[in-house]
Amino acid sequence: MNKNSKLSKTIHLIRHGETDFNKLGIIQGSGVNSELNEKGRHQARLFYEAYHNTPYEKVYTSVLKRAIQSVEGFIEQGVPHIQHTGLNEINWGVMEGAESSEYNRKVYFDTVRQWSEGHLDVAVANGESPLALFERQQVALEEIMQASDELILICMHGRAMRSFLCLLTGTPLKEMEQWEHTNLCLYELVYNGQFFEITKNCDVSHLVL
Repeated sequence: MNKNSKLSKTIHLIRHGETDFNKLGIIQGSGVNSELNEKGRHQARLFYEAYHNTPYEKVYTSVLKRAIQSVEGFIEQGVPHIQHTGLNEINWGVMEGAESSEYNRKVYFDTVRQWSEGHLDVAVANGESPLALFERQQVALEEIMQASDELILICMHGRAMRSFLCLLTGTPLKEMEQWEHTNLCLYELVYNGQFFEITKNCDVSHLVL
């Protein structure tokens, strides 16, 4: 990451709250613009209650409802909000919105296996490859890094988060499966002048009642 070594920046990266598609194990991707369900809205409230005093200078989201709804409290609080298509979930093509089945699960896991083997140009039918996802995330990150904000909140999606963490930390993209995620989990990352270092890893302590 060729950035200004004097730049100070901390990112709080979260995944959106639960949707009914998550609950049913149905792939949403970038083509299914679902909303948070009751549990997801509760998760969003808990995160806001835990972090509403954090002095975020900007909040970034994908353009998808479930990401925006997850940070509505901060937007209503007046934190400047930027939507960016580069932060959208990967496009899962024909898999999006399809009911969970043995065949679909096999396609999913076979595809993820190929990615882990380094075949990052592979995509399901009518879908997006990890390389294509990574390229649009690079554009989004460049804009984020050029801004002067030192503390920002980013809300995005599971697969996109795995790719984005590779981009932030300089990890090979084929190793993205190492990053765990769950609805409304938090990664905290601090810029060291070259890459970001993870200081909180898939933290969900804010969701504990």
